[in-house]
Amino acid sequence: MLFCGIGILAGCALAPLDRWNPNTPGTADIVVARPDSETPRPQARPDRGADTEGSSDLAANSSAGQSVAGLGETLANLGSPTEPGLWLRTGLVTRVQQGRVARADGNGTIRVELRPSGAAPSAGSQLSLAAFRALDAPLTQLVKLRVFAE
Repeated sequence: MLFCGIGILAGCALAPLDRWNPNTPGTADIVVARPDSETPRPQARPDRGADTEGSSDLAANSSAGQSVAGLGETLANLGSPTEPGLWLRTGLVTRVQQGRVARADGNGTIRVELRPSGAAPSAGSQLSLAAFRALDAPLTQLVKLRVFAE
């Protein structure tokens, strides 16, 4: 038993216990490049349905031949999670049409299908699960949205 204990202790002397110490000889220097103004940045993926256009960009789209009308603001909660797609059911419209919603806090804009709810314009709205996710909005809270018709 004594010989086993000595063998174990002798093996510990051979193990590099300080291998994570940066001052240990034999460790390679690691060079980390910091991004600068010429570093390529990721581009938004339009195929996800989300973009980062603000209301000033919406006005620019209007002058580019695409008619955009501000319909107002609404508070939206989560609509039926079984209905697929990007849509907003609201009293701000009376017929199904294409439009955009922008978070009032400026954290996202997406293109959605605007669907009439049959309620008063001030009654609030329902936003699809996919739209909540595209806007990166918390599912358990009301989200204040600006609504634009195209």
